[in-house]
Amino acid sequence: MQKTLLRHMAAGFLFTAVAGTLFHFFYDWSHQNAIVGLFTPVNESIWEHIKLLFFPMLFYALSATRKWESSYPCIGYALSSGILFGCLLIPVLYYTYTGISGVQITAVDIAIFYISVLAAFLLACRLVNTCHGQKRDWLVRLLVVLLAAAFFIFTFFPPALPLFTSP
Repeated sequence: MQKTLLRHMAAGFLFTAVAGTLFHFFYDWSHQNAIVGLFTPVNESIWEHIKLLFFPMLFYALSATRKWESSYPCIGYALSSGILFGCLLIPVLYYTYTGISGVQITAVDIAIFYISVLAAFLLACRLVNTCHGQKRDWLVRLLVVLLAAAFFIFTFFPPALPLFTSP
């Protein structure tokens, strides 16, 4: 059962990493279609780039939960927690390295994305086995829904804060 779970999580990591990479280009490929922009970055802000992890991992989590919840009762909670953790890790790592170095390096930004996706799935893998925190499942899932709503709203009405502006 553990090897099967690891295969599922590895598939989720690969799906999220590949889809997130492609999502970076979808908005321009779609000729800046507003619907596509809800799910993909519409500018180079850190906020918009969090979508690269959020939506592919959310799509994977919805599918995985539907398929494997009977075998892994905590998978929905675990993947939702992973989504929130990965989304938090992106700006934390970005602002830490740019604050220390004073420069923004594209290769490091790309590495941060993949590190955050990996960390999200490693956390999910740990939580799905232990069900640690399962009592807060409703709260974690609510936070994911609220974050999705925030992405939709702030795509068109971004606040005047550094997180929402292109570097």
